Amino acid sequence: MNEPVLNALMHLFAIVANVNGPKVSDIGRSIVESFLRENIPHIKIENYLQLFDGYIAKCHENKVQSKSILENHEELKNLCVQLTCGLHKNKRVIIYLRLLEFVNEDNIVSPDEIEILSVISLAFNIDKTEKKNCEAFILNKNIEPLERKRLLIIERKKQDKPSKTNPFNLEKKTSQSDTKTKRLYIENFEGRINVLFLKSINLFIIKYFGADFLSLKGKNILPGKFYILDNGSVIKGQNIKPLYYNDITVKFFKEETKTQIVLTGEEIEFKFFNSDNGIKPFSFSEESGQLISIMGGSGVGKSTLLNVLNGRLPLKKGKIDINGFDIHKNKMLINGVIGYVPQDDLLFNELTVYQNLYYNAKLCFGKSSEKKINEIVKNILHDLQLTDIKNFTVGNPLKKIISGGQRKRINIALELMREPSILFIDEPTSGLSSRDSEIVITLLKQLALKGKLIFANIHQPSSAIFKLFDKLWLLDKGGYVIYSGNPIEALEYFKTISTNIDALESECPSCGNVNVEQILQIIEYHTIDETGKYSFERKIQPEEWYNHYCKNFGPSFIRKNSEKKLPANNFKIPDRKNQFKIFSIRNLCTKLTNTQYLFINFLEAPVLAFILAYFTKYVSVNDYVFSDNKNIPAYLFMSIIVSLFIGLTVSSEEIIKDRKILERESFLNLSWFSYINSKIIFLFVVSAIQTLTFVLVGNSILEIKGMLFPYWLILFSTSCFANLLGLNISSGLDSVINIYILVPFILIPQIMMSGVIVHFDDLHKSLTKRIYVPLVGDVMTSRWAYEAIAVKQFKDNKYEKIFYEYEKEISDATYLATFLIPQLQSKVEECDRNIQFLHNKNLLTKNLSLIKNEILKLEKRYDILPYEYVDYLVESRFDERIAEETFDYLEFIKINSNEKSKAASSAKDNRYLYLADSLGKENIYQLMHDYYNKDLAEMVLNKREVLKIYETENRFVQKKDPIFMFPESNFGRAHFFSPVKIIQGQTIDTFWFNLLIIWVFSSILYLTLLTDALRKLINYSKSYNY
Repeated sequence: MNEPVLNALMHLFAIVANVNGPKVSDIGRSIVESFLRENIPHIKIENYLQLFDGYIAKCHENKVQSKSILENHEELKNLCVQLTCGLHKNKRVIIYLRLLEFVNEDNIVSPDEIEILSVISLAFNIDKTEKKNCEAFILNKNIEPLERKRLLIIERKKQDKPSKTNPFNLEKKTSQSDTKTKRLYIENFEGRINVLFLKSINLFIIKYFGADFLSLKGKNILPGKFYILDNGSVIKGQNIKPLYYNDITVKFFKEETKTQIVLTGEEIEFKFFNSDNGIKPFSFSEESGQLISIMGGSGVGKSTLLNVLNGRLPLKKGKIDINGFDIHKNKMLINGVIGYVPQDDLLFNELTVYQNLYYNAKLCFGKSSEKKINEIVKNILHDLQLTDIKNFTVGNPLKKIISGGQRKRINIALELMREPSILFIDEPTSGLSSRDSEIVITLLKQLALKGKLIFANIHQPSSAIFKLFDKLWLLDKGGYVIYSGNPIEALEYFKTISTNIDALESECPSCGNVNVEQILQIIEYHTIDETGKYSFERKIQPEEWYNHYCKNFGPSFIRKNSEKKLPANNFKIPDRKNQFKIFSIRNLCTKLTNTQYLFINFLEAPVLAFILAYFTKYVSVNDYVFSDNKNIPAYLFMSIIVSLFIGLTVSSEEIIKDRKILERESFLNLSWFSYINSKIIFLFVVSAIQTLTFVLVGNSILEIKGMLFPYWLILFSTSCFANLLGLNISSGLDSVINIYILVPFILIPQIMMSGVIVHFDDLHKSLTKRIYVPLVGDVMTSRWAYEAIAVKQFKDNKYEKIFYEYEKEISDATYLATFLIPQLQSKVEECDRNIQFLHNKNLLTKNLSLIKNEILKLEKRYDILPYEYVDYLVESRFDERIAEETFDYLEFIKINSNEKSKAASSAKDNRYLYLADSLGKENIYQLMHDYYNKDLAEMVLNKREVLKIYETENRFVQKKDPIFMFPESNFGRAHFFSPVKIIQGQTIDTFWFNLLIIWVFSSILYLTLLTDALRKLINYSKSYNY
């Protein structure tokens, strides 16, 4: 309250006082002094009392010269106007109450005084009903004029002495209106307290009549004088139990709540896996209309207790129920009853305040119309005083656009809009200024007064905030609950147990503040060792405090009665399809407002394509020729790696940044399936655009023709695989740093095991047998993608496509005639020499087995007439004659293969001549230059390999022309750069088969994502370790 306002108030009191004469009674002066004590430092009270006296004298002079009281006080209206600009509504009502008390100091209110008070109440804009209630409460002893729903009478249930307990001289026969008056009965109370509730400012005032000594804030309550009940107030008496602020407020709000809520826990206990840490057994029963604080030092289990109460953590023993419904056994029934606000932000930083609330409302009220949802959002913005910032982007704590207090209120609004009956809030004042903290807790108090049951973890609140709580739960190390009761009496309780000399003093006698820090200091007080220093040993251990709690609070546990009924609410989540739409739109909006995200993600691919293509555009002589570019294989490989990298980076933060929001939305039972699919579809669209721009830029620079769609399809599929992989690790890991540390561990194996950097044949001998791509390569997406794109580029380009079948026949025949048959004939000759001279049975058996195996494969693969003596190719039946027959049979195949090779070569030449005649030799030559890359051909034909055939276990392995060789396996396995894959006799082109395998891998990752398998595995391993 500033100086001009105080001056005006002294003037106002003087005007009112001067109505009946220039002198002010001692009672009247004490009222003014009492008002000053409530609002200014004691040292300045005398100055303002002198100012008051000066105004009294001045008003008297004016009155002597004036005919009318109102004419003399024309400045009254000016004073009221001045005061209305500088006084909050609460202060205006309180001043009006003090003025009523002031004029009633002699128990006589003159018409002039009534007239002046009417002018003041009108100027102060005080509600007419409340004005009438205030006047009846302060001026009259008769309670009949009072609005009964705003009145509470506190008395003993049976009145034995009407003269003392009925100061209003009510008749024994109570009127019908009096039966509607709220009553609170107290044992052994000889007297009566009237309580008036001023709803417009949420203020309670009391008036006591009786002979008992009562105290408020450590000071005696004088009968017949009104007092303001502040938050946390306690009325104490010698013969009665303390009367708490909440005992009074609950009487007014209990009837306004449609369904009362009682949260009860019976001997609840929680322990972490393989640990004694958790929450020790305790019981409670709390009803709606309360704001309960959970306090304690760091690491005592406040957040754990909160998560036990809201059902997120399972109990080891005991049960928790809401109106008789077990929260763990009836999760669907209590859906929407419980709300939870974590300590961390639950906001989408890229969206506006309105959008954050709007999309939350869409997910909470699935069956509501668009108009109704907008109305809900506007109402919650108004209730939480957020309307002015509704179009502000939320931003993040480092890039502040709105204040910390506003952020906290928005977080609370997200839960409040669905109107949960029980609200759990973790550290609502964390990181806030003292002013913002008070605003937030005041908001929670107002919600409690509307019938909600609110639990809030809080750390070292100020005295003003501490008094706002209706109840305090205190935890000590080890999860011991050591106090459960009125916050103001907590300090007295702990002082008494620790035998402090000022044990009965809970508030400062002069200012009324509570030293909250002293509570924790007493609890954690350490003993002093012989050197005079504090030791590490506590004076009172947590177990001892817990024993005191069980002794003092345990026997008093009584389960509060409640109707076995849950409150109705409008909470109804949309179906999966609509959830998917909402998630998708919300996700899209967060991305569209993030210009950095859009800029980087949509420029990254074309820029990388430009860099790769430009630096790999090899020019041999003067002009660039695609056919002569040595770097095409490298470009293709790097394209695959870029697709993997971009796909990973764009998706790896998608879920982890929503982790806190997902935890909060778990209370809504929203569909993980819809959420995940909204992310996947969005990322697939982004990847489609990225890979398309990459291919368009890269292929244009390198003049790769006719391969736009195949390239895009493979790179897009690879990127989609990486998207799903990134989403899995984003869901599984707890830190963004860990994700980016993990990325190299994903990419490097994809690079090394792709078959490009290190040939599969050159891997460690335990990994490869040189027949097929090793298993370590089969699980690498990079291998399938690179093989598909390389085979497609070589086999299906416009030039090679014309001659591929001829070249395949030539390659097969040449391999037989030049490499395989001579090797087999050499083995036959070696076997013949063995039976004649060496007599080495083991070598003979080995060689015959190899020969037999290869002849059988020849019959199957090349449609060659069966060898009639194949069964003689064993050590017991093999002789010189069989050796000669076998050699001749192989020679026949060799001759036949040579003839096939010549025929195929001739057919190829004829085809070439035909094209030369129809298109011209220059055009054919240009076709080759534009579509056929020599270095890629050299790679897929394996021309750099010196050995074209390898002998391995019981067989020969072809290494010549892998691009022309069909695989032997009937289950999809094949050598690297195989043109086709075979499944159950069905031949499938490598491009489409590999594409299918990539999507199979993606499907597996999709299933692991839907089940959140990685996170569950990590959590299980953590629990196992501990």
